[in-house]
Amino acid sequence: MGGIPILSLTTFLPAVGALVIMLISAATGSQSSDESETGGRNTLLAGTFVSLMTFAAAVAAYALEFDAGDAGYQMVEDVAWFGNIHYKMGVDGISMPLVLLTAFLTPLCLLASKSGIKTRITEYVVAFLILETLVIGVFCALDLFLFYIFFEAGLIPMFIIIGVWGGANRIYAAFKFFLYTLLGSLFMLVAMVYMYVVAGTSDFVALEQFEFAKDAQVWLWLAFFASFAVKMPIWPVHTWLPDAHVQAPTAGSVILAGILLKLGAYGLLRFSLPMFPDASILFQPLVFGLSVIAIVYASLVAFRQEDMKKMIAYSSVAHMGFVTLGIFSFNEIGVQGAVFQMLSHGFISSALFLIVGVVYDRVHTREIAEYGGLAAKMPVYAAFFMLFTMGNVGLPGTSGFVGEIMSMTGGFMAERWVAVGAALGVIFSAIYMLRLYRETMFGKATNPKLEGIADVNATEVVTLLPLAIATIVFGVAPWLIFNMTEGAVLRILLPFAGA
Repeated sequence: MGGIPILSLTTFLPAVGALVIMLISAATGSQSSDESETGGRNTLLAGTFVSLMTFAAAVAAYALEFDAGDAGYQMVEDVAWFGNIHYKMGVDGISMPLVLLTAFLTPLCLLASKSGIKTRITEYVVAFLILETLVIGVFCALDLFLFYIFFEAGLIPMFIIIGVWGGANRIYAAFKFFLYTLLGSLFMLVAMVYMYVVAGTSDFVALEQFEFAKDAQVWLWLAFFASFAVKMPIWPVHTWLPDAHVQAPTAGSVILAGILLKLGAYGLLRFSLPMFPDASILFQPLVFGLSVIAIVYASLVAFRQEDMKKMIAYSSVAHMGFVTLGIFSFNEIGVQGAVFQMLSHGFISSALFLIVGVVYDRVHTREIAEYGGLAAKMPVYAAFFMLFTMGNVGLPGTSGFVGEIMSMTGGFMAERWVAVGAALGVIFSAIYMLRLYRETMFGKATNPKLEGIADVNATEVVTLLPLAIATIVFGVAPWLIFNMTEGAVLRILLPFAGA
């Protein structure tokens, strides 16, 4: 685009917008007016506008600059920073769709906050925009230490979002989220320093070509896995996630499930497979075992939940198990399925949390037993809920089916027994999701607050409809994603060609 650093523009545009919003708020003394309906609406609209501009920049980068036939890194920006460490940005077929997903979900999150957030709205919008910058930075960074800065700094705005605008136990949930993810990442930092000392560079491209000693790979793999396993999260380091989801505001749950959980899987694809292939092969049985346990265990726990958010949170743990299963199959169909599952989960889980937020804003409870008969009172809502329920179950024709079946197929090609465990997870997911839908939509209504409950309004339709379209379109036309990701997937699988 005429020499414009489009990736840096896309990455830092939300941060610049956040700064402008803060300056305007400070100059006009309007922070107190955020408490008013008009002031809060204007601030949220300003944040939504900034995030829409970011989405437009991401789409422009993809449409004008991205070459699906190029397996390497594209739109590279490389500036010397200090020492042998560079500010280096670039994307490939794995990171580009994740950048688009981040830019796509953020305006929906801010729009969905219109009815639920009533206090400190300027700070709320700023936190989301800063978080968007940091997450896009993770997906674009091509230097170890630049990646680490973006990766770790993203903890701060999410910690604030949960801790300030969350539920009654928000402080506990925020600190649990922060400490779990920070502790795991400290091991990764030590590993990065070692890699820099041994390889003499922190450049991703050079590190993919560098052959670390097999013994060193084992320790490096474990150090990175400690961070990424918590971030996804993988059983048994998943316990922070249900608490974080239950206490987070609706938009916080959306961004957490839709984007932040993908950082761990992205790290496995960016580091573990291409940089530590021997260790990845060594630990394949371990990851397969953890993946199957996560799929089956989380599905069984989800079935016993009475809180809608907690049920969907455990569902996310199970679905991320499919991602790790596909990644460590070391074959194209499995890894392609894993990347697709990451994107599909971003649409479907985000939509389910928005679905819960719609009725929570009206009734102020997430207990399944408090709902019933909503299909008769909220038919449009029921239709959206049905679509995303079927997507979460993996119904053919939805994006959820494509990711799950390909991850399972890839796992079956590597080790047949893992497909059996994954198939059980698919069955269990149908049981708990259909139970949720049946009881809330067709159960007996006993809560007096459900009398006269209103169907989805225009704002809620605007937030849910794009996710519904994405769930269907990518379910019937998955090649739209596969054409983008194929080259990069084949590149990271080169070390496993003879395995």
